[in-house]
Amino acid sequence: MQKPTPLVCFRGINCNTFAQIAIMGFLEEIKRRRTFGIISHPDAGKTTLTEKLLLFGGAIQEAGAVKSNKIKKSATSDFMEIERQRGISVATSVLAFVYKNKKINILDTPGHKDFAEDTFRTLTAVDSVIVVIDVAKGVEEQTEKLVEVCRMRKIPIIVFINKLDREGKDAFDLMDEVEQKLGLQVTPLSLPIGMGYDFKGIYNIWEKNIQLFQDENKQTIGRKQYFDRLDDPGLEAAIGTQRLKTLKEELELIAGVYPAFDRQAYLKGNLQPVLFGSALNNFGVQELLNCFIEIAPEPLPKDADDRRIEPTDKKFSGFVFKIHANMDPNHRDRLAFVKIVSGTFERNTPYHHVRLNKKLKFSSPNAFFAEKKQIVDVSYPGDIVGLHDTGNFKIGDTLTAGDEIQFKGIPSFSPEHFRYINNNDPMKAKQLSKGIDQLMDEGVAQLFTLHMNGRKIIGTVGALQFEVIQYRLLHEYGAQCSYENLNVHKACWVEARNDSEDFIEFKRIKQKFLAHDKSGKLVFLADSAFSLQMAQDKYKAITFHYTSEF
Repeated sequence: MQKPTPLVCFRGINCNTFAQIAIMGFLEEIKRRRTFGIISHPDAGKTTLTEKLLLFGGAIQEAGAVKSNKIKKSATSDFMEIERQRGISVATSVLAFVYKNKKINILDTPGHKDFAEDTFRTLTAVDSVIVVIDVAKGVEEQTEKLVEVCRMRKIPIIVFINKLDREGKDAFDLMDEVEQKLGLQVTPLSLPIGMGYDFKGIYNIWEKNIQLFQDENKQTIGRKQYFDRLDDPGLEAAIGTQRLKTLKEELELIAGVYPAFDRQAYLKGNLQPVLFGSALNNFGVQELLNCFIEIAPEPLPKDADDRRIEPTDKKFSGFVFKIHANMDPNHRDRLAFVKIVSGTFERNTPYHHVRLNKKLKFSSPNAFFAEKKQIVDVSYPGDIVGLHDTGNFKIGDTLTAGDEIQFKGIPSFSPEHFRYINNNDPMKAKQLSKGIDQLMDEGVAQLFTLHMNGRKIIGTVGALQFEVIQYRLLHEYGAQCSYENLNVHKACWVEARNDSEDFIEFKRIKQKFLAHDKSGKLVFLADSAFSLQMAQDKYKAITFHYTSEF
């Protein structure tokens, strides 16, 4: 009997060798990826920092500004018109670039508490975060809330203390504040020399060098003066004898008080490095970027309902953490943002949509550069891809190569503010309905329809969202709407057997407070805490839930 000949693919090389090369290439691509979010209180400088990371990463030649009289170019990540007008971020934007052969994916999140829901969801898709703190204001309320979420999830944190070109708190006082208010264990990896008008530069503890601030150049990379050692005569001449003495004393204090940097402790979420700089003046940003790509984690595993999915798993899996309507107003397109957890995502390959139980194929998956998109053929774990959505996706949906798994931990909150929405232009009823539908799918707000008269109610986490919805309906869909106040304390999702006596009586008595959400679930709109408590006490067979997923 003749022996089977080994498979020869190309120039006499065995096919198994190709398979090994492919696996090595796959693992190498995973190691190259760094996906992180930037979080902070509003106005601490997240978007400016994002902009400068792009500048130093070589992705843009000239940086824009969030709000400036002198700089006309707006920030790359603030691509929506309302963001440019108000100088705030209202939606998470995704940006990607390559720096020192590392593929970096940044998610710039809104800081304003009214858009916190978008930020919380984004935190499910990142492997680490950079927390930005304003040197003058220190730790603020929204920063505390966001860091608490990161601590719960054990997400590795780097702290960047920004705006050193302004007068602010002492570096050591700030680090104490970070430890006390945020419950973190910090270790400085850089130290400022002076502050505000007296700001001279930074001692980089991580790379053991000194950089002096030379000229103010906000839009392009300016000149810097470097020194490799503290006893360099040129350094004393540049910053003065007294300042050099203070610097040496502070470095001794750091060595005595703060723990040495330990990467394992940082990856476990037990130690947080602190770096200083001024994003507006491009100072300390490159140091942050260099440090980040060395210490930040590669793509991490994620928990599904029955097991933990590792990035190195061959089979593709990913989840939708954000939907954005009208990325391109000319085309009315909707994009679902998918974080790839394992395997490779390939263009024109059918994948399994777990919730709908059907196969979907994507001909043009997008990689992002804020609103600029380019089609990609293959994406790896850690990457964020945008998929054109015709109404198939909801936030939290899982896509796989065939496995029946569902990823956990995508939160949905009960709204706190409620208003009736009215159509101001009867000729545009269709546009209004379409606009509301699409914006609600984004997870910006929730839509409830009253049983009694069919009136539509919008519920949001923050009051500013009503303005954003109104603005986007007008400018993106051409529909004018107005709001009416409505006295609702809480929206509760109702769980009960349809034939139970309690449920039948509840429906009869509370008829005018009942509505259904976008997916058709029954919702009780309680007008006060008292009436909710009464309903809970009276109807024992009914369970009231504060989230739609139960």
